[in-house]
Amino acid sequence: MTEFSLADRYGQRPSRWRGPALVFFIVGGSWLVWAGLHHSRPEISTTLISFQSRNDRTIEIRYSVDRKNPDVGITCTLIALDFDKNVVGEIEDLIAPGAGHSERTSVIPTRSQAVNAGISRCRLTSP
Repeated sequence: MTEFSLADRYGQRPSRWRGPALVFFIVGGSWLVWAGLHHSRPEISTTLISFQSRNDRTIEIRYSVDRKNPDVGITCTLIALDFDKNVVGEIEDLIAPGAGHSERTSVIPTRSQAVNAGISRCRLTSP
């Protein structure tokens, strides 16, 4: 008497997913490691330190900027927001080439009372 086999009874074929799964795992894992390392060390990183409303028409913001390459300039867009989170003021703050770490204090003129200020974005300035 022969041994009972479900594969023989139901006609199951051997699976062929291991090869494509291994390729997907290697390619996907490599991309995941690259993406994590690339995005964990950006060209520019900013930190909001504080903001203070001076009066109904200005708000002061203090922030720091770290850059990989201190030989390039940076332009940061700073915004002021009102109570309803509408933008009531915006300036472009130019940071000249120099040290890798800069701490700045800027005043943003506003059209109405601002209750919040922030860094919208920072980008490298073209030479």
